[in-house]
Amino acid sequence: MDAPSHAGVRGEVVLLTDHSSREGSGAVLATAIEALTGHPPALLDARHFMTDSGAVRVDGGRLGFEMPDENRTVAPSVVIIYEIPPTRRRAFEGFQGLLRRHGVRSLGTDTQAWRAATEKDITVEVFAREGIPHMQTIGLTRPTPQEACSAFNRLGGNVWARPNVGMGGNDVFHITTRTRLLEASRYYAETEQNWLISRDAENFDSTGRRHQFRVVVLNGQILRVCEHIQADDDAPCNEGQGAVSTELSADELPAELAQLAVSATKALGLPFAGVDLVPESGGVVFEVNVHPTIAPGNSLATVAIPYVAAHLAAR
Repeated sequence: MDAPSHAGVRGEVVLLTDHSSREGSGAVLATAIEALTGHPPALLDARHFMTDSGAVRVDGGRLGFEMPDENRTVAPSVVIIYEIPPTRRRAFEGFQGLLRRHGVRSLGTDTQAWRAATEKDITVEVFAREGIPHMQTIGLTRPTPQEACSAFNRLGGNVWARPNVGMGGNDVFHITTRTRLLEASRYYAETEQNWLISRDAENFDSTGRRHQFRVVVLNGQILRVCEHIQADDDAPCNEGQGAVSTELSADELPAELAQLAVSATKALGLPFAGVDLVPESGGVVFEVNVHPTIAPGNSLATVAIPYVAAHLAAR
């Protein structure tokens, strides 16, 4: 968190992140902001705007963010929002609505789009409506053993279970037996999570390892492509779960997958997203991430700077 400043300081570019996050995307974005504007951003903790500790006022038609515990007020013209945990996004919607109503420049104020990407049952509904190919999925809320088994059998007895709202590949299970299915069902019940099961995409590369692509999209353009390889057949193809990530050039991604990534992002109403997808099963999207991790290194030039530039150019 940045050091407290004197009251009345006005920062035109605000970087709003959850300061409890250890992800690191915020630091890369701060570097990008300073590179493009010549000044460091005002760093505000998004958690203040999910509670009563952060006050918002309107002065002459312009929003101001009051931070009493840090003894400062910031009046932004641009707000860049990142690293908001999926489980906290509904609590953040009121603040996003204020930004939108007062015309603050930001790519992160569309609460409907955020919900559609964050809550996977809504994602599935949107994909079905908009014709975005995805693996057959069934949502489950406190199912009886019979209901869970019926859904499992309908999907062929080889499925992936995941929470309706989650991140990092946590609380995800590969299920091929009734015993494992009931274990997962009990786990979700104990943790009070709604969940979904999806038919396995059989996404194996030529060496028999799981793989998927993460494609970062901004305003219909491909910014970055990575391939994730997972040696553990039962683990999610996620770096946080042990997958190895290799950056590819955009032209190494098949054109049909590039278009699918753009279409999935557009279908959900997001200007920017990270799309997880594979060519197997005819080419399918697994999910769309509102805030894909922006790691130090090449992501500064390929993702962070274009993302910040899009905010600065927005009207």
